[in-house]
Amino acid sequence: MASSLLSFSSTHNRLLYQSSTYHHRVHFPSRIGIGIGQGPLSRRVGSLIPKSSKNSVNPPDRAISAICYLYPFLDGVHYGKYLITQFPTFQVVLSPLLPVIRVFNSFPLNGFLVFLTLYFAIVRNPQTFSRYVRFNTMQAVVLDVLLIFPDLIERSFNPRDGFGLDFVMSVDSTVFLFLLVCLVFGSGSCLLGQVPRLPLVADAADRQVM
Repeated sequence: MASSLLSFSSTHNRLLYQSSTYHHRVHFPSRIGIGIGQGPLSRRVGSLIPKSSKNSVNPPDRAISAICYLYPFLDGVHYGKYLITQFPTFQVVLSPLLPVIRVFNSFPLNGFLVFLTLYFAIVRNPQTFSRYVRFNTMQAVVLDVLLIFPDLIERSFNPRDGFGLDFVMSVDSTVFLFLLVCLVFGSGSCLLGQVPRLPLVADAADRQVM
């Protein structure tokens, strides 16, 4: 009787061990495999991967985008005439750009021709250029369009002295510094493969670029 009980207990324990082993070997891996490979967990894990690792910006797109931010600065560099005269440091900063500035200002219609080229050849050409390039180009174009307002102020007042001259000098200097910051920030961000969003122009550029 005792031997029968011992035999039954041994058989029972062996069956429990086999059942437990089968449960751990078969059941849980299949559930985990389904969860990672096919279920919502897979989609959530995939969504946590940074977009920059999926859609990295290639070097040509970075270079083209960075160069485009030169356009509004070259078109508005004359607003810095007061600052450049008062602070020679700006002459040193701008000295590498002097050849480009001279070429840009050598013909009165250069600014308009560059505008047409950037807008129709790049912004409106999604078959050739990526959205990254077209967005940055559009930001540069919109920024240049905004230069109409300080130009109107300068032409309307055109003071010789007094408060009017101080006001125009302040506006021109502010515009120049803003363009310089946009050039450094925009071009620098593009060279690093990041997306610069400039104040006043980013939303307008988003609406124009499909």
